[in-house]
Amino acid sequence: MSTQNSTLRGLGYAFVGFAVFASHDALIKALGATYSVMQIIFFATLFSFVPMAVSMLADRTPSNFRPHHPWLVMLRSALVVTAMSCAFYAFSVLPLAEVYSLLFSFPLIVTVLSIPILGEVVRAQRWAAVGVGLIGVLIVLRPGATEITLGHLAALTAAFCSAFGSVLVRKIGNEERSAVLILYPMLLAIVVMSAAQPAVYQAPSLLHLAMMALVGLFSVIAQHLIILAYRAAPAGVVAPSQYSQIIWATIFGMVFFGERPDIWVAVGASIIIASGVFVVWRESRTDVSSNKPVLKVRSPRADTGASARPTRNPSE
Repeated sequence: MSTQNSTLRGLGYAFVGFAVFASHDALIKALGATYSVMQIIFFATLFSFVPMAVSMLADRTPSNFRPHHPWLVMLRSALVVTAMSCAFYAFSVLPLAEVYSLLFSFPLIVTVLSIPILGEVVRAQRWAAVGVGLIGVLIVLRPGATEITLGHLAALTAAFCSAFGSVLVRKIGNEERSAVLILYPMLLAIVVMSAAQPAVYQAPSLLHLAMMALVGLFSVIAQHLIILAYRAAPAGVVAPSQYSQIIWATIFGMVFFGERPDIWVAVGASIIIASGVFVVWRESRTDVSSNKPVLKVRSPRADTGASARPTRNPSE
């Protein structure tokens, strides 16, 4: 197959994968009107744990699931669970497009965190992109003009924790098996969320239980499609496709939740997206970045989805 056909195939996988992720997030918002975020995460993670359990049963070597950097793996797991909890909460209380606008600050945060953690050298143009992206975040939030709610803070916390976790994976990923990076966040999520169930549990209807199962299933499907995308096409081509989620978020918000796009959110989101795309483009140049931290991770959804998949570039 030609390089051009492979790239187009990779983009196709990516766009479908991110559309599935947007559907996943719309389900979270619908469920969040009735159930606690902790209950949604518990059931969604439990359902998405099934394929992981099958792979564990097939692997007869227990040492394969033992981390080489246990403290960093546990720190990353805590960051994943925090990011997932904050993102789920933000989706349940804010318009979908607004949450995405704030989550899209992820590559800018990765760029900043890669300096102390990876020793990445960030020069003037990428710093300028980070500054412009921050202006976009302020436009979305409009402090002083509108109330900054717990949902806004949760979305920004999800972006930060996801970025921090992604950079940690970039640091230790070559020494840790994917199974370890998948398993421990899932186990931590199940343990923490199960402990909270006595306080938050509401008996779900059969329909809502099926929706929670779909949240877990959609996360697994979307991650698999994104893995295929990165295997078929260059990271610099695939990475910007994550921003297609804002289109689905706007459509789903209008059709299912009666949300009307705010002009300032649209302006801020456009600035944040433009900054993120510029950072991706700069890193794709061979003479700019030694670590390519943004290109070597997939998206904030990789660390906020119920499957808690690793964010290492699967083509490596």
